[in-house]
This record gives sequence, C-alpha cells and structure tokens, in this order.
Amino acid sequence: MRDKTKMKTRFLALALAGALAGCIAPEGVTDQDLATFDAAVASIGCDLVDSSDYLPVELQTGLPREKVIEVAQYRVTQKNAVNLSNGGIRLVSGACTPEAAPAVEQVAQAG
Repeated sequence: MRDKTKMKTRFLALALAGALAGCIAPEGVTDQDLATFDAAVASIGCDLVDSSDYLPVELQTGLPREKVIEVAQYRVTQKNAVNLSNGGIRLVSGACTPEAAPAVEQVAQAG
C-alpha cells in the first residue's frame, strides 16, 4: 500500500512539474529577450519556419538557434503562437495578433 502511495505522489509531482514547465520561460531568457523575440518574428512576417526565418531572428535577438527554438515552443505553450502544419510556428500575439473576421450579419447588412 505504501508503494502505491509513493508512486502516486511521484506521478503527481512529475505531472505538476511538467505543467509548470510551460509557465516558466526557458533558462537564461529574460522578459526583454521575449519582447525582442516577438519583435524579430513580427519583422519577418510572424511565421518562423525555416533557416531563412531563423537567421534574422537569431541576428536580431542575439540568441542561438537552439534558444530561439525553445522560445518559440514556450510561446506556443503560452498560446502566444500556434504550430503550423509545415513544422513552423506563427506568432499570434502583439503585432502578429490576427485580425478578427467580420461577423456574418455585418457582411450581409453591408451587401
């Protein structure tokens, strides 16, 4: 019985650690780095997909590719970005916030 309790406690601790990991910025990344990342991604059209996207973001942020990838995934966990079907990400916050589509009723009234 005691072993089951220990296993449940460990499982819950690991689950909690995993959940909290998405809430904490990657190690060594500051709030300023996150803001610079967002501005850099916005400057290339809000999508981060391949080397032609990563290179200018690396240059603008001063972060190595591995850290840019970590920040991109962090932004996805924070719902500030979404995964794209081509393996990249699209920033959807700040300057990259998508415009809301007009309501169907408004379009019908205008036409």
